[in-house]
Amino acid sequence: MRILRLSGIALMLCVPALGYSQGAVSGSNLTQYLLLGIVLSLVLVVIFMVANSFLGLEARMTGADRTGKSFAIIPGRDELIPSKIPEGVQKDRIITLNQGFDINLLGQPAHEIEDKMVTTVAMQPANFIGMSPLPKLAVNVGDTVAAGDELFYDKKIGRVKYVAPASGEIIEIRRGEKRAILEVVILLDKEQRQRKYEVVPPLEGERQALVDFMLEAGVWPMLRQRPYNTVADPDETPKGIFVSTFDTAPQAPDLALVAQGHSVAFQRGLDVLSKLTPGRVHLGLDGTSTPPTIFANAFGVEKHYFRGKHPAGNVGIHIHHIDPVDATQVVWTAGVQDVIAIGELFLHGAFYGGRVIALAGDEFERPRHLRTYMCASIADLIKGELAYPDKDVRYISGDVLSGVQKAGDSYLNFYDDQLTSIEEGNYFELFGWLLPVDPRPSRSGTFPNKLFGKDYQYKATTNSHGEQRAFVVTGEYEAVLPMDILPQHLMKAIMANDFERMEGLGLYELVEEDIAICEFACTSKQPLQRILRQGLDTMRAQG
Repeated sequence: MRILRLSGIALMLCVPALGYSQGAVSGSNLTQYLLLGIVLSLVLVVIFMVANSFLGLEARMTGADRTGKSFAIIPGRDELIPSKIPEGVQKDRIITLNQGFDINLLGQPAHEIEDKMVTTVAMQPANFIGMSPLPKLAVNVGDTVAAGDELFYDKKIGRVKYVAPASGEIIEIRRGEKRAILEVVILLDKEQRQRKYEVVPPLEGERQALVDFMLEAGVWPMLRQRPYNTVADPDETPKGIFVSTFDTAPQAPDLALVAQGHSVAFQRGLDVLSKLTPGRVHLGLDGTSTPPTIFANAFGVEKHYFRGKHPAGNVGIHIHHIDPVDATQVVWTAGVQDVIAIGELFLHGAFYGGRVIALAGDEFERPRHLRTYMCASIADLIKGELAYPDKDVRYISGDVLSGVQKAGDSYLNFYDDQLTSIEEGNYFELFGWLLPVDPRPSRSGTFPNKLFGKDYQYKATTNSHGEQRAFVVTGEYEAVLPMDILPQHLMKAIMANDFERMEGLGLYELVEEDIAICEFACTSKQPLQRILRQGLDTMRAQG
């Protein structure tokens, strides 16, 4: 109806022009006919463009665009020149993302896994959003624990236990300001021990029995809840659970390689997740290549294939395009290795704290995948790995976009499966962008990056190439974030503490890793992830 009304208005506007042309037929020249033809052509183009926009808007509002069908009057490039669909990818399940930006950096982890022995691991309460800085400790220095034994619990939700990833002796409880607990450090045993559970609830049993068992066994913190990205509330029932099987962040681990040899545990983990929700378990797969067997053969789940640049692999992007969240409905998320750990528990009745991490970055001599433990010691992981030991290097738990800076004697964060090294950019750059000598990852046309090709790998440092500037509207965020959200307006609403606008502009759909690509592209050099977390914490405090 909107399109018909618009078309009617446009025709009414055209009538005077037609009348004028008919009255001037007898004495007009060719120039008048040409001008009239141009005007009519422009009017028709405008009608088609506006109608096309309205159709796309209606499709997004009703969710019809998620079916993979086109609702455009003007065909897109993919319709005129269809791209090849990889074998094993379901065409009707493909979601194509037009926004995004891939950052190719030197130091991609090689497609191989090696064992890496570490001497200590540490659980860090600050890894769990919303937890009290002083959780209730269940251990003291000198105690010995097995993998799966309780270390501490949050006073707000006492049922959720945070357990030891591996067995050993508690050698230190590091505290910060106001005696906040920073790390519970465990010196690992040479022979690892696991807490065993003789009776594992059958998957055919009641949901509550599964929840209670997962809480007792310590795997519950592996489930996170949107909005806010907090540990899942066991008293909530999610409308769906999302698992992303690929990571498009810079230098990210290959999750298909990580999951090799765990196909049975992965499927069992998915079976458990399907019992925790009345909805569906959604599996996000890479639609640009043939899916790995372990993910393609998964059953009892709903598969979706995403094609596009980073952040196409982010689970938040998948949620937005499949089943968005709001203030009243929640969804849960889990990583591939979290699903495997849950499956191992239900297969063998023991907590599985093993992890494969990506040792990434050009500062490492041999970037590759390492088999180790959750929350492993960074000092042990980087021992003998640096290409230039005397160089000033920053270590990041996670990727360069959304990871957390770590000291060399610290530990990987609970949810991270990547340790990144990057050279510190603590030097002055003469004339800055006026002399674009070295290629660098950038969306700016100042650097002719397209000349190097899309597979070129850049050398990056921590240098931000400029200071914080006025927060002006540029449209850069919308070009890299594949969501129907206005990120810049949302950030300003957060800064103004405008609750209604924050809700209306899509605050509940974002977490730090989703907005990180916008922070990379930001000309104003604004700390968008910190601003977003401020808004999320404010809304969570409001209840």
